[in-house]
Amino acid sequence: MKSENISLISIYFFLMISVALVFFLSVFIWSDVQAAALKSGQQVYVSGCSGCHDTGVLEAPKLGKKADWVKREAQGFETLQKHAINGFNNMPVKGGNPALKNEEVKRAIAYILSKSGFKKYEKQAGKSPAKKKKKTLASKTKKKKVKSYNNINKFNRLMKPPSEWNLPPVKDGIHDPENQGTEMLQPPKTAFEDLSKAKSGNRVNWVKSLHEGDIAPRYDRMDPDAVPVVMDLNIVREVKGSMPNVVYPHKQHTEWLDCSNCHPAIFIPQKGANQISMASILLGQKCGVCHGKVAFPVSECRKCHSQKKPFKAAKK
Repeated sequence: MKSENISLISIYFFLMISVALVFFLSVFIWSDVQAAALKSGQQVYVSGCSGCHDTGVLEAPKLGKKADWVKREAQGFETLQKHAINGFNNMPVKGGNPALKNEEVKRAIAYILSKSGFKKYEKQAGKSPAKKKKKTLASKTKKKKVKSYNNINKFNRLMKPPSEWNLPPVKDGIHDPENQGTEMLQPPKTAFEDLSKAKSGNRVNWVKSLHEGDIAPRYDRMDPDAVPVVMDLNIVREVKGSMPNVVYPHKQHTEWLDCSNCHPAIFIPQKGANQISMASILLGQKCGVCHGKVAFPVSECRKCHSQKKPFKAAKK
């Protein structure tokens, strides 16, 4: 009987130890899975931070420019994290993407600092995804399936099919769907219903709506009584070939924005100093810093190419 009791006790302890090992292993594995699911600092920066910190829009400190970060880094990493998560001055909450996790924001800050002369933050930035090897023409031709064209213009946020126009906040991919307050926000289709219509972007003619008094945008975030400094000046950029010239109207832009939003970080205010191409705009540079992200996309050519050229009859 004693030997049987001893064997039962040993089996019991063996089972307890096994359960404990399984539990601890599952905890470690789950923590690794959660860590892998988080975006790296580089991924967060490229997808949401680069628009301002690459160019210095609204006096944002630039990536790689240590002088811009010395005083900020001296405040402490926790202070920088708090400012980025909660918003500070011109810095919106989580860089304008509330869906980001706090840890992802932390990684983005660490990435920016590590690339701006503070190497000690490299490990906190998380591992960046491995670069994919370039495929040769021969390897590409072996593929039988043709890639879908549906995502060709996915980089251009406002260039969407009708089914995705002005989605409610819980589905737009911008607001945090898990936040209960998101459901309380007014859906864009309801908010835009009485505004002047357009054929592109979010289907609202904002300039016309402004001139008709349907909206009254605040010119200064802190001062509700600030009056915009409107500059009524058109800049014409001549285009080769038969395509109409590009007309840039300062009036329509300065009714919304201060000059410092564009000059000198995006456009140098000097004739001939700015090299602009459709390729750079589509890559999010120059006009593409706003258009396709928070302003109408570049799908409507005539909005910019609006100055007609004199007709030349063909030589006989």
